[in-house]
Amino acid sequence: MVQDHHPLAADFPELKDKIHALKTSDQHFARLEREYEETDKAIVRLETGLEHSSDAELDQLKLKRVALKDQLYTILKG
Repeated sequence: MVQDHHPLAADFPELKDKIHALKTSDQHFARLEREYEETDKAIVRLETGLEHSSDAELDQLKLKRVALKDQLYTILKG
């Protein structure tokens, strides 16, 4: 199933202001958020056929994206 890009602020619109604040004040959060965005965009490129990889590589990227989102959400709710 092809999926559109999902920026963190779109997935958690109620936390948009906090996401922005943490991106500018917390280097760890900012690094994780950049990695999440890069991973999400890579998945979209693979799913839309702009780039190619094995199913296993795509699955690994998806697992990485979920793990990053979980870490970011934990920080946001903390």
